[in-house]
Amino acid sequence: MTQFTKYHAFVKHLTLKKLFNLSKVSLSYAASLLFRKPMRWGIPVSISVEPTNTCNLSCPQCPVGLGILKRPKGFIDFELYKKIIDQTAPYLLNLFLYFQGEPLLHKNIIDLVKYASQKNIFTGLSTNAQLLDFNIARELVNSGLSYIIISVDGMAQQTYEKYRVRGKVDKVFSAIESLIKAKTELKSSTPAIELQFLVLKHNEHQVPVFLEYCKKNKHVTCKLKSAQIENFSTAHLYVPLNKKYARYTYTDNSWHLKKKLKNRCWRLWNSTVITWDGQVVPCCYDKDARYAFGNAKETQIKDIIKNHRFKTFAYTLLTDRSKIDICTNCNE
Repeated sequence: MTQFTKYHAFVKHLTLKKLFNLSKVSLSYAASLLFRKPMRWGIPVSISVEPTNTCNLSCPQCPVGLGILKRPKGFIDFELYKKIIDQTAPYLLNLFLYFQGEPLLHKNIIDLVKYASQKNIFTGLSTNAQLLDFNIARELVNSGLSYIIISVDGMAQQTYEKYRVRGKVDKVFSAIESLIKAKTELKSSTPAIELQFLVLKHNEHQVPVFLEYCKKNKHVTCKLKSAQIENFSTAHLYVPLNKKYARYTYTDNSWHLKKKLKNRCWRLWNSTVITWDGQVVPCCYDKDARYAFGNAKETQIKDIIKNHRFKTFAYTLLTDRSKIDICTNCNE
């Protein structure tokens, strides 16, 4: 029997209206590249909504963990969330309930998922799994959640806690088993479970162990992920020695992305990110919402994504992307 993955869950939510909207977004992106002028038709097909920007861990290359996030801390209001979903639901191919912070800290996270699921939206959530016990696992399965990412990042406590500071690796593996058990008991194919391993200098030797674990567990898929560095003064402690796992290279006494920056970005057209307090930002690299186009509390999203701020940002991206600092740390 073919393993049920996030792609199987994704297809279940497709409609002609969503596909037509995707074609409009794609054509506007192509036209923008051709004429080097921002054009935007349709509604973004993917949005990330931030349940909270607080976290229970202190990861040393995360703005929250580093304590350098300048935005106020908080939790999204359910009424604001419903407003966002109601405006975008007919067009969305997917909704991701994460940005900064740990989503399971939001006391109404199950209700957030349920509301989107009832609108026929493919819903995804990413978690460090420290709070994911069997009861929450059952609630997540019953909520209609399509897809869940669990960050593993170490196959033993000594390795895991070097990055997931204050975290317990046993809780991660217990959470995985709880989800599988809940899905089995409730006879549910969702959520599809993806295990992510952030490859770092201190854990790269455990990549084969992680892949073997995934190979033996038919209920999960796995993904290796390169690390984004926020504090380059300590980059040498985290960038893997194996170049195929590293996002950066060290040349001329500084760290640089291996990938060449191009004056284009499909993500800016096909998706958007909304912070817990309603700020609509270009993408997940705008951690502090410095490039916010507007606020969903005050303005319709369809107007925000085509306003003057968007056009100014997009024009710079299309003509000289290197001038946008958040883009210089993006590996697309």
